[in-house]
Order: sequence, then structure tokens, then C-alpha cells
Amino acid sequence: MKGRQALGRDDQSDASGSAGSSLNQAGAFEGEHHLVAGGRGDAEEAPHVGFGGRAGIDAGIGVDEGQILSLPGRETRFGLGHRAGCRVVEALGVEETRMTVRYRVDLSEAERTELQSLTGGGRQAVRKIKRAQILLAANAGHSDEAIAAAVAVGTATVHRTRRRFVEGNLDEALGERPRPGASRKLSGKEEALLVATACSGPPEGRARWTLDLLAGALVQLIEHDDVSRETVRRRLAENDLKPWRKDMWCIPHVDGEYVARMEDVLDLYAETPDPAHPVVCFDESPTQLIGEARQPVPAEPGRPERYDYEYRRNGTANLFVFLDAHRPWRAVKVTDRRTSRDFAECMRDLVDIHYPEAEQVRVVLDNLSTHSAGALYEAFPACEAHRVLRRLEFHFTPKHASYRLSFA
Repeated sequence: MKGRQALGRDDQSDASGSAGSSLNQAGAFEGEHHLVAGGRGDAEEAPHVGFGGRAGIDAGIGVDEGQILSLPGRETRFGLGHRAGCRVVEALGVEETRMTVRYRVDLSEAERTELQSLTGGGRQAVRKIKRAQILLAANAGHSDEAIAAAVAVGTATVHRTRRRFVEGNLDEALGERPRPGASRKLSGKEEALLVATACSGPPEGRARWTLDLLAGALVQLIEHDDVSRETVRRRLAENDLKPWRKDMWCIPHVDGEYVARMEDVLDLYAETPDPAHPVVCFDESPTQLIGEARQPVPAEPGRPERYDYEYRRNGTANLFVFLDAHRPWRAVKVTDRRTSRDFAECMRDLVDIHYPEAEQVRVVLDNLSTHSAGALYEAFPACEAHRVLRRLEFHFTPKHASYRLSFA
């Protein structure tokens, strides 16, 4: 072969120990597990080829980049394949050799569908989405350089993702490997102490716990000399605790009346839907009407609509809301007020307009003073009020639990 010679044909070309060692290391890769095809094991003539521990940087190793082979999961050093009695020369280091190997990605139909679903929508980590895009592009036959440019990552990331898939599986290629770092400072018991402290009352003279106060209190309970506020913040976040915040909440007084009303409403919700006896939740909500003080700026490509923080008050209105508990239906009626007459009008609309075919409409509502049968007699003649009420059945929620049950 003109201008080329097989590596190691001359037994005197190098020290005897190095070549023999390389031959033994590469013997396990003969046959179907060669990284480079046997016919490509020749090397271009070069003034120096490194042996032993250091790679031969000056050696022009002739490797066909089109030769793509899947590899078994091995972490040993790789040598060049040999044939016809040629010695095997270890010419590349571990990292350099790994970067020259082409890992072929062959996705199954299920894997391809999973990756397409992953990249198609939903909330996922950016790293995971990029790895999914890399695998899909590699499966389509694109080169590492093209994939790296399209996904905006380095070629090493593309190579590493290919390798993890070939040597492992899809989950390993997409997931994160454990990263080096310091161990957690707080043990499980110490973290439990922190949570218990945060859920207890603050020190005397303080309205609430702060991160610094919690760190100082925890040091007095454990053996550590100090605990940073960042450690406290992270452990509280993991337990979904924010002791410096307070929420206004309905704290009911649970007695016999409360339980009786609760079970009555929950039984209604659990019933099989019956068109002749629908279950309708009813509630009202006042709302403020506001207008723009300045004309908003329309949206443009790359910029959302802009509006001024200043606004005009245009009064208030009331919203009466009807919600069917057993089918996807709701209705909203806007009124100026929420008087007993407005309530009576809503009940008549419910039986005459929204459910004209129903035998009886069962209404779940709260304990507002206007929610009563007497409101209909005050708003309509007795005969009309009687007609409407015959087709209504009121079910009141427990006191101080109205919102949670009326729209459960």
C-alpha cells in the first residue's frame, strides 16, 4: 500500500514490552466487538507513534467515520483492531477513544412515541427535553455536529447522550446521574426537629418565625455548631412550610348540626345523575367593575398587550352562579344587587327557563339571609310563589363551610 504501512509489522519498531501489553489488552475486542472494522486497522505513516500510558498524538490513525457499531457496556481501555498477525497498538487514551466511537441510536416505536410526547408539551426540565431531542435527531441519522447546532448544546453532550442510551436504556439517557457534592447537613431527626419548631409558636416578643430565628433555635437542639439560613430555607421548602405566612381560613365548629348538613349535601353529590331531579349549586359573588384610564397598546409579534396600572372605578355588580353538580353546565346572571327579590327571580328562572322539564330541582346553597322560601312570597303573589317552591328543594350547607361544600 503506497504511502501507508500496517501498524506493528516490524517487530523491531518499538520496545518489546509496550507492544505486547497492548496486544493483550485488545484481545478481548476481537470479532464482533471491534470498535473499528478489521479492514480499517491500518495507520498512515507518521514520524512517531506513542506507546504505553501516553497517547500517540502525532499518529495519523485511519478510522472510517462511517463505521457505526453499537458497543457493550465496557469501561476498559480500547485498542485498534488487528488482523493477519499484526500487533495491536494502543494509540488513543480513554477519553479520546470514547469521543471517536460512533454510538448508533435505534429507537423502538414505543421509545419514539414517548420522546415525541415528552418534547411535544407539558412541563419538563430543559435538560430532559434537550436529551429527548438529541435522541430523536440521532435516530433520524443526523451527525453529532448538526444535532449540537440544532439543540444548542456541545458535541460532547450529544456523544454522552448517545452513549448512555446504547450502554444503558432510555431512562438512563434522559435522567440525571448523581452529582458530587457535600452530604446533607441535617439528618432525618434533625429535620423533624426543624419542622416541629417551625410549626410551634414564635419566641416571646416575636410575631412569627424567620429563617434566622429558626436557625438559631435549631442550633440549641442539635449538635451542629451552626446552621445557615439557606439550609433552613431548603428544608422548609421540601416540607412545604412557610411559617412567616398566614392564611385566612374558615375554622368551623363541628357539632351535630354541622355533620347532619354535611352528610346531606355529600349524599346529593354522590347520587346517580337523574335528569328529573337535578342537583344545582347556587351562590352569588359581588364584583367591582373597572375601566381603563388610558388606551391599551395592542400586542405585536414578540410583545404582549400593554395596559396602564391606573384604572377607573365603574361601580359594582353582583353575579349569581348556577352550577349543575352532575353535568358540565353552568349559568351566570348579572344583577345590580343581591336582594331577596333578586334571589326569588333566580329561583323562578331556574325552574322555568333552565330546567322546565325537571320534576323537582334540588338546590344546594349557603346560609345567606336572603336564601329562604319566604323571599319568594315577598317577591311574588302567593300562588306564584307556591308554584315555584313546589318544584324546588333547598339543601343548606353547614354554617362556616359554605364555599367548600356548595362548589365541591
